[in-house]
Amino acid sequence: MVIFMDIKRIFSSLDYWLIGSVIILCIFGIISIGSATHINLGESSSVYNTQIMWLIIGTFLMFATIFVNYKFFSNFYLLIYLGMIILLIAVLFFGRNVNGATRWLYLGPVGIQPSEFSKIVMIFCLAKLIDKNKHQINNIKVILLAFVFFIIPLALIQRQLSLSASLVLVAILAVELFVAGLDYKYIGAILLVVVSSVFFVFWDIQNETPLIVDKILASHQIIRLQTFINPIEGSNEYYQTIKSINAIGSGQLGGKGLYQGTLNQLSYLPEPHNDFIFSVIGEEFGFIGCVSVLILQFFVVFRCILISMNCRDLFSRLIVAGVAGMIAFQVFVNTGVATGILPNTGMSLPFVSYGGSSMLTNMISIGLVLNIGCKHSKSLFEEV
Repeated sequence: MVIFMDIKRIFSSLDYWLIGSVIILCIFGIISIGSATHINLGESSSVYNTQIMWLIIGTFLMFATIFVNYKFFSNFYLLIYLGMIILLIAVLFFGRNVNGATRWLYLGPVGIQPSEFSKIVMIFCLAKLIDKNKHQINNIKVILLAFVFFIIPLALIQRQLSLSASLVLVAILAVELFVAGLDYKYIGAILLVVVSSVFFVFWDIQNETPLIVDKILASHQIIRLQTFINPIEGSNEYYQTIKSINAIGSGQLGGKGLYQGTLNQLSYLPEPHNDFIFSVIGEEFGFIGCVSVLILQFFVVFRCILISMNCRDLFSRLIVAGVAGMIAFQVFVNTGVATGILPNTGMSLPFVSYGGSSMLTNMISIGLVLNIGCKHSKSLFEEV
């Protein structure tokens, strides 16, 4: 059993289009973060410099992941899953509260967000669990097993008040079950439950005394949903949304230019370097900049889908499909929030928004996809 793969053969079969797209997105993100944090006005460049550092570390981890035999580590998927659960539990006891939510573990000056890393861990471990039961995927016991496997980290993450990370896990589960060949009767039943639940939630939060929603969502999450249904002038949630929409609209076709965004430079945008980085792009680079970013994100997802379709085994296919689903879902939610078509929730734009844990998770995910993509050379794992 080899742990590392042949370096020469890896470089000859890498998807350089995927690598190039990811790096361009990251560099464009750093430029936008510099504008969002006003380094042109002489303000602190610590966030800007930190993101550059995360990109360097992330690029190293991406290439390191390419050379690892992921099938060897899949033998320890339960231990990896357990390690993730321990980290998520540790956050509840030892995590640091930031902006009203406890999601961070600090090792000295360095903070990590286990809920971010849980995304790639769940993609990997859930793929292995499904692969082990691939011939019984439509057995109700196997489906329930997958849901239990998924519900534990979901509940722990929701305790951290991280609705966005919870939703990403739901998307990952949905994509992997679909790719695994879940029967359409189950898909239909799940969709019926999901759609009914969404309508119920929107109805329940409008009641003076909610029946269930206040027991599963935090107060600020309920307020965000209420504001989405009935925008209230002057409320903080509505202020964030309307300023974001105004910024994107004011950029028109070509944008106002780098460092020239009025709302951005005058600090009217909420979380401009993170959750609302798309607003900065819209104001300063216009419709052309927004579309360019979306095209690059789509291209990354498209390359992942192509690699997934070429996989010979279900385990590999599920991993790549899970990564594609994770990225696509996060792009949809981030841009949806920034443009006001979705309720306000804090979700980063992959490769573009500021955040070390997010950057490392995404880069490791792409490294894993590139690793699997190297199986165009059919004999890489014949000795496994």
